[in-house]
Amino acid sequence: MLGAVLLGTLMWVAMARIDRTGVTAQDLPAVQWKRELRFEDRPNGDIAVLDAASEKEVARFQGEQGFLRGSLRALARERQRSGMGPQAPFELTGHVDGRLTLRDTATGHRIALESFGPTNSAVFSQLQWAR
Repeated sequence: MLGAVLLGTLMWVAMARIDRTGVTAQDLPAVQWKRELRFEDRPNGDIAVLDAASEKEVARFQGEQGFLRGSLRALARERQRSGMGPQAPFELTGHVDGRLTLRDTATGHRIALESFGPTNSAVFSQLQWAR
């Protein structure tokens, strides 16, 4: 029960952090690196991470992965509301000041991942080097 409450709180915060705050690309610091990725659920419950250009699997997440799943669900919900499918990639961006953002290229919504603390943003930051 406690886990459900925590996950619900995390989802609520994620929805609040989606780019409805008026933050624009001009408000963010310069880009240090950028990567387009697709995330796919596998039959065994894993999340496969694919490089959008090559379609090659670059990482795989197993188990609960609450923050990763919660972030992706928040963005996927926005796609569904807009009548869009899962084909468009997500853009993971690292900024020169250490900020990390995940932007849905289909809807333009953005999540400021560093806002959730270093442990949670590290889940996504490791994808910078995943091959």
